[in-house]
Amino acid sequence: MKTIVTILALSFTGLCSGQFISNDGELHVAAGALISATTYTVVYSTTKNKKKAFWYSLSASVLAGIAKEVYDSTKPHNNFDAADVAATTVGGLVASTTLSLFVGNKKRKKTVAVVN
Repeated sequence: MKTIVTILALSFTGLCSGQFISNDGELHVAAGALISATTYTVVYSTTKNKKKAFWYSLSASVLAGIAKEVYDSTKPHNNFDAADVAATTVGGLVASTTLSLFVGNKKRKKTVAVVN
């Protein structure tokens, strides 16, 4: 059964070949992730609050995406592109979520006194 499902899944991959992210979109995702990771690191190291670090870092990537598109729309023959803002936001969301899951989860070893 697994073999049949695998063969069917691989046979349909040729139908979806036109759904690739452009190089510009990849750069937006990477920029959003970088901005978000940097913001998360700074906020978490300052406050030790995971929720605050998550929301600040996600907000920073959204604001950076909007600011970049507003700046680009002032140039001739260029419009505000919501897809680029969404790509930047996705990069920020991935980085924020990943850091939120793995940062600050140190399990402390309990010390036990040995009594004779």
